[in-house]
Amino acid sequence: MERAHSLLLDEEACNQVGKHQKAEFILEWLNHLKRLLPATDRVDIRQNQRCLVDQLWEILINSPSRPTRWVLAHCLAVLYRLGDPIPSSLMVERCNDIIRSKDDSPSALPTRLAAIACLGTLYEQLGRMLIGCFKDTLACLLKAMKSAESQGRYEIMLSMERILRGLGVSAVSCHRDIYKVVRACLTDRSMAVRCAAAKVLLELQREAAFLWTSELENVATVCFRAFEGSNYNVRVSVSKLLGILLAAAVEPQQPTAPRQGARSQGSLEEVMELLSGGFLRGGGGFLRASGDMLKGTSSVSKDVRIGVTQAYVVFVSTLGSSWLEANFPAFLSLLMELASHVRATQTPADAAVTRRCVSFILRSTLGSLLGEKAQINAVKQLCLAVATQKRAVDAALTDGNVETKVLSADVSASQHVLVCCLLEMGALVQGLGSTAAPLLTDTTTALLDTVISVLLHPAILARLAAAWCLRCVAMAMPSHCSLLLDRCIERLVALKSSPDAVAGYGAAIAALMAAVQHCPLGIPHTKDKMVLDLAEDLLRSASQNSQISLQRTQAGWLLISSLITLGPAVVEHHLPRLILLWRCVFPASLREQEMELQRGDYFTWQVTLEGRAGALSAMKSLLQHCRDLVTDDVISCLLTPLACAVALLTKLPALFRSYGTSVKSWSIVYRLRVYELLALLPPQTYQESFGLVMNQLVSDLSGQDNLNQTCSELSLLPPLCHRDDLPLAGPALHDTDHRYIEEQLHSSSVGGGSLDNDPFSLCERGYEAPAPLPSPVALATASIHLFGAVFPHIISAQRVKILEQFVETVSQLKGQRQQTIQTHLCAALCSLLKHQGSNRGSLGPEEIRPPALSLLSGALESTSPLLRCLAAEGLARLVQVVGDPGFTVSISLLCFDRLKTARDAASRSSYALALGALYRYTGGISSPQHLSTCLGVLFTLSQDSTSPEVQTWSLHSLSLVVDLSGGLYRTHAEPSFTLVLRLLLSTPPTHPEVHYSLGRCLHCLITCLGPDLQGNGTAVSGLRSSCLVACGVMQDSPDCLVQARAISCLQQLHMFSPPHVNLTSLVPALCANLCSSFLSLRRAVVACLRQLVQREVLEVSEHAITLVKELPRRDNTQLDVTIKEVGLEGALFILLDRESDFSLRKDIQETLVHMMAASATSNKLAHWLKLCKDVLSATTDGRAPLESKQEDEDADPGKDDDSSAFRARSESGGPFTALRSATRCFAMECVCRIIAQCETTDPAHFDMALAQERRLHESTDFLVLHLGDLVRMAFMASTDHSDELRLAGLQTLLVIIRQFSAIPEPEFPAHVILEQYQANVGAALRPAFTSDAPPDITAKACQVCSAWIVSGVVSDLRDLRRVHQLLVSSLAKVQSGREASSQLYNEAAATMETLAVLKAWAEVYIVAIQRSKQKESSHRPADPSVSSLASDSSGSESGGAGLLKLVQSELSTLSRLWLAALQDYALLTLPQEYSSRLPATGGSFYTAETVSQARRHYTSSWAPILHATSLWLHNTGISVEFLCSPHSEDQMENITSCLRALQVLLDVSWPRAKIGNDQALSVELLSVLHRLMLTRESISVQLAVLDLLQRIVAAAHEHIREKRHSAEVDDGAAEKETLPEFGEGRDTGGLVPGHSLVFGALELCLCVLVRKIPQLSPKLAGTSPTGPGGSAWTLTDSDCRLVASALYVLSELPSICSPEGSVSILPTVLYLLLGVLRELVHQPSVQTDAPAVESGGGACLSVVIQAAIQALKSILTSPMSRQEKCRGSWNLLLQSALNTLLTFWDSGPSSCVVDQVSLLTALTVFLLSAGPDVCTTEPLHKLCLQRFTTSMDSKDPLVVSHCCQLLTTVFQAHPGVAIPYIKALGPTLIRFLQKVERSRPKTPQELLGALEAIRAMEALILAADESQRPQLVAVLLPLLISFLLDENALSSAPLPSRSLHDSALKDLMRFGPQHPGVFRSLITTSPHLKSRLQAAIKGNQESLNVKASSANPAAHSTGKSSPSITLKTKFL
Repeated sequence: MERAHSLLLDEEACNQVGKHQKAEFILEWLNHLKRLLPATDRVDIRQNQRCLVDQLWEILINSPSRPTRWVLAHCLAVLYRLGDPIPSSLMVERCNDIIRSKDDSPSALPTRLAAIACLGTLYEQLGRMLIGCFKDTLACLLKAMKSAESQGRYEIMLSMERILRGLGVSAVSCHRDIYKVVRACLTDRSMAVRCAAAKVLLELQREAAFLWTSELENVATVCFRAFEGSNYNVRVSVSKLLGILLAAAVEPQQPTAPRQGARSQGSLEEVMELLSGGFLRGGGGFLRASGDMLKGTSSVSKDVRIGVTQAYVVFVSTLGSSWLEANFPAFLSLLMELASHVRATQTPADAAVTRRCVSFILRSTLGSLLGEKAQINAVKQLCLAVATQKRAVDAALTDGNVETKVLSADVSASQHVLVCCLLEMGALVQGLGSTAAPLLTDTTTALLDTVISVLLHPAILARLAAAWCLRCVAMAMPSHCSLLLDRCIERLVALKSSPDAVAGYGAAIAALMAAVQHCPLGIPHTKDKMVLDLAEDLLRSASQNSQISLQRTQAGWLLISSLITLGPAVVEHHLPRLILLWRCVFPASLREQEMELQRGDYFTWQVTLEGRAGALSAMKSLLQHCRDLVTDDVISCLLTPLACAVALLTKLPALFRSYGTSVKSWSIVYRLRVYELLALLPPQTYQESFGLVMNQLVSDLSGQDNLNQTCSELSLLPPLCHRDDLPLAGPALHDTDHRYIEEQLHSSSVGGGSLDNDPFSLCERGYEAPAPLPSPVALATASIHLFGAVFPHIISAQRVKILEQFVETVSQLKGQRQQTIQTHLCAALCSLLKHQGSNRGSLGPEEIRPPALSLLSGALESTSPLLRCLAAEGLARLVQVVGDPGFTVSISLLCFDRLKTARDAASRSSYALALGALYRYTGGISSPQHLSTCLGVLFTLSQDSTSPEVQTWSLHSLSLVVDLSGGLYRTHAEPSFTLVLRLLLSTPPTHPEVHYSLGRCLHCLITCLGPDLQGNGTAVSGLRSSCLVACGVMQDSPDCLVQARAISCLQQLHMFSPPHVNLTSLVPALCANLCSSFLSLRRAVVACLRQLVQREVLEVSEHAITLVKELPRRDNTQLDVTIKEVGLEGALFILLDRESDFSLRKDIQETLVHMMAASATSNKLAHWLKLCKDVLSATTDGRAPLESKQEDEDADPGKDDDSSAFRARSESGGPFTALRSATRCFAMECVCRIIAQCETTDPAHFDMALAQERRLHESTDFLVLHLGDLVRMAFMASTDHSDELRLAGLQTLLVIIRQFSAIPEPEFPAHVILEQYQANVGAALRPAFTSDAPPDITAKACQVCSAWIVSGVVSDLRDLRRVHQLLVSSLAKVQSGREASSQLYNEAAATMETLAVLKAWAEVYIVAIQRSKQKESSHRPADPSVSSLASDSSGSESGGAGLLKLVQSELSTLSRLWLAALQDYALLTLPQEYSSRLPATGGSFYTAETVSQARRHYTSSWAPILHATSLWLHNTGISVEFLCSPHSEDQMENITSCLRALQVLLDVSWPRAKIGNDQALSVELLSVLHRLMLTRESISVQLAVLDLLQRIVAAAHEHIREKRHSAEVDDGAAEKETLPEFGEGRDTGGLVPGHSLVFGALELCLCVLVRKIPQLSPKLAGTSPTGPGGSAWTLTDSDCRLVASALYVLSELPSICSPEGSVSILPTVLYLLLGVLRELVHQPSVQTDAPAVESGGGACLSVVIQAAIQALKSILTSPMSRQEKCRGSWNLLLQSALNTLLTFWDSGPSSCVVDQVSLLTALTVFLLSAGPDVCTTEPLHKLCLQRFTTSMDSKDPLVVSHCCQLLTTVFQAHPGVAIPYIKALGPTLIRFLQKVERSRPKTPQELLGALEAIRAMEALILAADESQRPQLVAVLLPLLISFLLDENALSSAPLPSRSLHDSALKDLMRFGPQHPGVFRSLITTSPHLKSRLQAAIKGNQESLNVKASSANPAAHSTGKSSPSITLKTKFL
């Protein structure tokens, strides 16, 4: 295929390939040419034009395929446009000649079609240049139309569309001729021709004004006729044409002479009359309509009405939102006339369709086109329409005689109008959410009064619609739910004697109760009690008045069903009463039921059946919503009612015989309720009734009742079919934008879905208005479902008998009756097989298989595609359930045989599908032989061009085979690709279903090959090329489903082989279809974009922008503008705002999130923030935000300056207009995501100074530079009218405060950047604390308040007080108590708000205390732990006592409330067995009825409250209880708060004494801390644990010290060397695990040390570290702090032991201390340049080394080492430790360097602290000396300097230690100084060594006896003099040498007066020393004179200055 990529066709290569490959080769070349021509220089094109034209013409006359001719035509036209256009007229003539040709051979047809296609593209590209040929071409095409077949007519229509597009107004003279021909094609028998004709007229209407003026009515009539018998694509195309024409008639796009006058209202009425005429009368004309009127029937088909409905939507959408907003009252009035017209509502089925259509019109226009403000106005208009209708009905009811009833026709007409209006009102209000609040307070509209008045309407449907509308209001604004309940309950009690009132208000209460499940804040628990009391009262009083018995019974059970939807937490309190009601409604026994049948009448049984059906509905609701409550005990209580309910099923025929069919409708509902309930129950609960149930099911499925009504396949079969097979049954089963009305095409004859079919549907969960199916249809569905659950539990013999009876029943019937029964029985069988397959059950004995197979085989030959799909799925399930390979093979052979013998298309297609689906549930195809056989059959069937249906089904089956074969199929991939491509090229476009199946095959083939498609081999390249060509062919298809499949194939190919998918062409094609009118195409586009942006987001964005420049003109240009202004992401935001499909919205959001994740932190940060800001600002709401406007600011200077904050007002001129709150809410989520992303990338995002500095040198953007925009967006959202957006805004504000509060302002030191926005923060928070703010918003605002106060941003207490006042007001609300709060929400909501307030105060109090402590500590000079930031904040007024002062004023109240909250939490966390002991009335902040809801609020709030309470009143029980068993889901902040609370507790002496005294408590606490250390990786938690451990050990130490002191005082032993044996270990020294504090502390320390330094463990010593901190040199700062804390604890442990106990633990302690030291002093070789203390593995390691040495010192100086009882043992152990330490110099790995400085320091600590008994023992003493000597000889000057420094310390020690070292190391020291004399220091390190050696020599002299000091001084003085320099050498000497000179001279000046005799003697006897000293003094004096003269030149004239150094001793 690479040879096809050239400008000219490589004819040689083309001729070398086979016939089929040649077609692919040519198409590949044409596609390449199509891309190449626009990019080629025009000179090159003209040079090759003749050759190219010849090659293209040669292809044209050789019968090209359909895709080839389209690409060929395009290339030819572009060639003439870019090259020489003059010869194009000759090409037109040649094409005309081909069209005129009389050749009718099969090979001539493709050539003729190609010529037609070329004509269209030539005129489209060249336009008026070909105007001279136009008339000839048109005449030729019109003549060809007369004899053309469907493909020819289709191609001519497409060509005409292009010709009209190219010529524009130039073709006006022929417009009417074209119109006449095209009008006839609108009713063509080919659906593709109809679609193409509609597109021609759509293009024609741009210039031909007569279409929407004089010919409008005729065109409309033809369109109505085009709808008849149409498919979905035709309805979409024709409705688009009709809608646009009608819109042009109302608002002409161009002036027209005859009808140029105003066309406002009159024109709208004419247009609506045309549409309504089509809806009511269809396209049959006057005579047909008159005949129907005389017969009283309606012959208007559903497809006409659905097409007209779509035309309504297009009409309004074309005119736009502004027109709709201005003309909505008139439009609504005319639409309601249609809804109430008698011809549209003749039968219930017609009425249901009409209501659906009108509702769809309203939903598609009001819901999609209007912004929120316009929607509010639309709701008002709808409300006025409802009020008008209700007034008319009321007037009719009260007119004349009171007893006169209103005519049923008037009620019927009004109810349809009311239902449409009320349902749309509900949908609008629900979509608006809390934004619709002003509607409820608008007295002119009186929305609630109007809706509630409809509850008294005589028609049940209107009442139910009003109830649903109220439910929508409650879901949108939960604060009104409780008020509406009170109002409806009050009215129901007052009007209990009115049947309509009972039914209407009962339905309203039920709907409102069901709405609560969607309202997180709930309703007060008293309401459910009221509802249950009311329901009981209705049921009890039902028998008192026969006129309202039925209504009261239904209303009572409806209320109970709705009550149960509140969930287990509410229902469990009422369950006993409910069980009693259920038992009362059914007989007490089966015997009583028998007696019951002998009495009663027609009406009594109506009420009885209604009551029992309602009771069963309530039971069903219990099983659906409260499954956990249905225990065995509850089921046992319901067994008798269930048995009676089932037994009554068999008695219903007797009732029919007694009372006729008058009770039939109630009996159907009763059976439906029984079946639905039994399907939810475990079959074992009614096993005694299996026989009765199964007999009734068989009767219902195959009885006479089902014979006389058509079956509703669309409701019965799709759930049982496989979802992949459903497209075979027709486009109706695809998800489309019109599915809401398209479903009506397949509704049953008894009517479509409607609320009045089942009032209990008001209680269902969901947001869309329910449309329950008619009872007979619902009964059939329930029967089928229950049959599958019950059948496996009956005996085998009966199973066989039942299936055989099914087969016999089907065989005895014919025609439609047979298909109806066959559908029911096959659905029942498939339900059984699906049930058994899911549960891995068996079918039974082999005798069952033949009848089951017979049923399915019969269904496979049905004429119903859906039934055949079901039968194929049933066969697959049958094979799965039987589980016998032999049976599977026999079924396969059966399919093969039937495919050989069958001749009808239905059978062949069905068995082909069965062949592919057979192995769907058995693990796939594993036999290569069977695979080859299947492929041979399916390949043959798929090429049967005589039957597109067989092709479609067999190709679908082939795709299943590919999926099920896996890797086995790869050997067949190449012929499969060839087949798919060949069929794509040869199948005409009039059969899109074949193309769709081909696309599915291609998708499965790509998946089969997978990553192999990345290969570069010839075979793989060929397959990949075929795949791309096939995708291109499908992309060019006119069918949206095929295009969607092409996109999914390219998406799959991109997944496996990204480089080979050309994004340059793919992305613009995707963007062009973003606003497609087909849902499936939009889904495919967004799904593909979602995948693309995860890899190549920048490329996708760039290619999307090219769409605006390159794509041709389209009607919808808003997308172009959006992409141009704000990119693809902006277009996705607009699409997100328009879409209502849940899955598509989710995909759009994920796409935006991926785009943002890939680009928001790069250079597009500003773009994303601006985009989110524009989205947030895009509202047309002109109302002021919740924050009051700035008023009288000048008049009130004391007013808070929050009013100066910026306002949330709409910004005009943005790219977005009138976006909905859900979209803006998502924009706020995006802002939070951006902040979170920036947090993990560049630190400059949160550092203003760094960001500004880097911005000067880089083009990178940083988040901190956009802080103003972030705060503005958060403010705008927080003050919006939408509660969801307010919550999102507050959350964003919280994130901003937490992230930016500590960032300093570079221009204003000691200030932070957030400080300038404090007024805005206050203004954003204030609306959340108003009296009508919902509790969840107030709770979130409290969280923001506390975060703002504790952040330290505000330094002025007066500024802080504004936000503080908000918390004060909320605290006052809490103090007012439960009674004073308004009862709008559930008590748990009040609990949430209360705890949020207390938690906020607690957080403020905690920080106030911490800052006050920091302020106190900052006044102490020696406290380096306080950071500078904390010091700054503590210095401010709000940081220290100021903030604490604010809290202390409320502390008395707060402490009481905090303690009450903790008491509540302690009760709520008790185990389940103590639940009965909880207070009956609840706690301080929760009620007994809301325990489960309140518990989660306490869980999220108790920890900070506990911490604050611990600071005020120390209480630790809850902390320990929580820390004992923290769950994984517990927040880390809760654990931290508990640990801090315990720390606070142990700061106080009394609890510290209790902990120290109670060893069991200490040990338990340590075990809890140990568990935390093991299970929590948080460093903060681990540090807090070790801090607590230190405090516990310190408490134990204090306790033991006090006991020892007391014993000393009591025994008078203060002067004794022995101490009483207090502490762990006692006399024996034993430590018991689990009871020993020391052992627990050791465990905890060991845990820390081994986890951070695994080499300490002998088991881990030889392994490479794998975990975090595996090597000591990889420890982080936090790890170092942990290790240092553990070492400190280790050093303190011996002090809390008895002498014997200390001996027991000392080896372990020493081992760990020295082990840590060993790992730290062995540095990696890369660290050779500096010792650990200086550089090492980081500065933090020096902390650990110092801690280890300090701990070692603490051990060595422990009092226990001096105890008589243990002194010997301690000395031995310490000697061993010293010996171990001395081995560290030699024990390190070869790759490491020993840190001698640290080791020498540790050795020195031993020498100084352990005493002579330990250190002077041989050979330890010799080894110690050796280590010092070696260090003195080290080549590292730093080691030498530290060694000398340590020697100085040793020389000053106790004589017993110092003297041996003086004697041994003194000569070494002198030799080192002499070496310095010979080689003077050249570096500062060498200088430091020399100076330290001099200090050590001084210390040696001071340690010597008085008699020996002169000799030592005599040794030192010559050395010092030797370090001096003369005047010549001093000036040129390096700095270290000069420094040594200065230091030596100063030392000489100091030593001279101290030892004058020695000094004088030395100078006298050594002349050279004297002269050296004099020269040095002279040189020093001259250097001082030079410095003085340079500093003061005037000094030279005043005379000589005296020397600065004078010798006090005369040497001579």
